[in-house]
Amino acid sequence: MTEYIVLLPGDEAAWQGASEEQRQATYHKHQEFAKLLEERGLRVTGGSELTYSREAKTLRTSSDGTQTVTDGPYSESVEQLTGFYLIEADSIDAVVDACKVLGEGESLIEVRACKGM
Repeated sequence: MTEYIVLLPGDEAAWQGASEEQRQATYHKHQEFAKLLEERGLRVTGGSELTYSREAKTLRTSSDGTQTVTDGPYSESVEQLTGFYLIEADSIDAVVDACKVLGEGESLIEVRACKGM
């Protein structure tokens, strides 16, 4: 089994402005996703919804070794990383196929294999 990371970028402003009904519908999709993974024998080994990127700290190290800490995310964009899953599976295709239940509208989901430590 290989461990894969599922990266879930999203529009934080849209999420912040979402109604409780819209939020519950999104959480329901994630419950469906968890059920689907279990049915297919895939195992979630970790994951979480993330706090807003405005609460992030970014550490930059220059070529001379100087380090600077700034508030906020690494990139200035509408979409930020909003959550992730770690999933054990036999193939990346099995994870991608299961992720289709999370897709909606113009959503983007990235799946990558994790390298062992």
